[in-house]
Amino acid sequence: MEKFDLVVIGGGPAGYSAAMRGIDFNKSVCLIEKFRVGGAGVYNGALSSKTMWELSKKISDINDTIGNSTERNRYEIPWKDVQNTLEEAVFERKFQYSCHISLLQNETTNTKFDYKRGTAKLLSDHEIEIENDGEKKIIWAENIILATGSRPRAIPNIKVDEKIILTSEGIEHLEDYPKSLVIVGAGVIGCEYATIFSNFGKTKVYIIDRQERILPFEDEDISNLVSKNMEKNGVIVHHNASLVRMEIKDNLVEYELSYSDKENEVIQVEKALLSVGRIPNIENLGLENAGVKMSQRGMHIGDNDTQTNIPNIYAVGDVSGRIALVNMGEIEARHAVEKIFEKTKEHISYDNVCTIMFLNPEVAAVGLNEQQCIEKNIPVKVVKIDYSVIARAIAMRKTQGFFKIIVTNDKEMKILGMRAVGEHASSAIQAVGLLIKMNVGIEVLSELIHPHPSIVEGIQECVRMLLKKSIFKTAVFKDKLACYSLVNGVKTPLERL
Repeated sequence: MEKFDLVVIGGGPAGYSAAMRGIDFNKSVCLIEKFRVGGAGVYNGALSSKTMWELSKKISDINDTIGNSTERNRYEIPWKDVQNTLEEAVFERKFQYSCHISLLQNETTNTKFDYKRGTAKLLSDHEIEIENDGEKKIIWAENIILATGSRPRAIPNIKVDEKIILTSEGIEHLEDYPKSLVIVGAGVIGCEYATIFSNFGKTKVYIIDRQERILPFEDEDISNLVSKNMEKNGVIVHHNASLVRMEIKDNLVEYELSYSDKENEVIQVEKALLSVGRIPNIENLGLENAGVKMSQRGMHIGDNDTQTNIPNIYAVGDVSGRIALVNMGEIEARHAVEKIFEKTKEHISYDNVCTIMFLNPEVAAVGLNEQQCIEKNIPVKVVKIDYSVIARAIAMRKTQGFFKIIVTNDKEMKILGMRAVGEHASSAIQAVGLLIKMNVGIEVLSELIHPHPSIVEGIQECVRMLLKKSIFKTAVFKDKLACYSLVNGVKTPLERL
């Protein structure tokens, strides 16, 4: 029986990171993947959907530049070209993984790494059965990391065929742009696909939202701006709507919605996309054989800082039940390996997780937002600057958006969170994420010398407003600059200078 210091089950972003970190400690490592290395981080997920978004954004930007000129038609590209771009991006990443694995297993690299293809099942807390093409073998592991990822959540009584009614696993394999598409779910993934298909300008998009506004976990100013741009782009948002039924009729999707304030509505579209979250892949993993219990938070495992109730078994990525993002899966995986071989005692912090939503405009976030501060009754100061007063945004002719920074309501003014909405948003929040981790005040950010012109200069102007030494004064540009406190949910303007 082969024996390893570390066996990682699942070769997605989290599992692959765990295996590579294990190599760093000069340990014998085995990575098991039943399908494709890279997982949803490459296929039908982060890389592929963001490739679509980048392409759709370019199309949208070109058409915005053309404007309403009657002498020019809208710029369009065939769906085949979209798919070719996707295939190129996926192949490039897939090729990197395959070459990397092949070279790592070469004896000349001096690593103790083995990659095994197949379906893994725990037989005990140390034994793992691998089945591939009908053949089974058992290996032994001193430590095990579970990184089996997740899949799209289903909706009872709605049959998904991945041709007419689809999930994110089928939406990219369409034969052409759908003439019309309804998206069930107004969270991040649903709004991203609504943005993508409306950007291409070939699809009438509907989105079903059970709440009063899309992205209900974010502040109202962000939700309203994204919603306004969606509707401007032709998206119809069914607010406060409950899905009564959805079925395929004559190769079309018919869905019925109920509202509290009006009669039911029945609509037919060409395709439907279900986007109602994801569930962890834990079936047939043999958790019961190893004694691994589910977490207290529900259908997940790994409650104790990536560690399960079995000391030598860890869970990272989507199966951990924390934040289902590629970057967090990688961080959790690396942390778990360090916890195993370095005996590190410091816990993972989820307070400075940087995220991005690929919308119109893009939205980046780190730390707390306003509504979370209100819910947790945290007294804060909030400062906000409009993109229209940032030189780089003016030069780019992309002045829609804003920066918002939230700090403690005291003299130290430590940063609790930030929201960036607009061009280059994802690049703008990184320094703030670092300051949150360091638990320091805003003085250091106010004194940095940023490149000019750059979007991040707006962040510096934000903190200067809090310190009462900004270039533009809030008393003058009242519609573009804001500085206020939030105490017990009450907003009070701070002294204007």
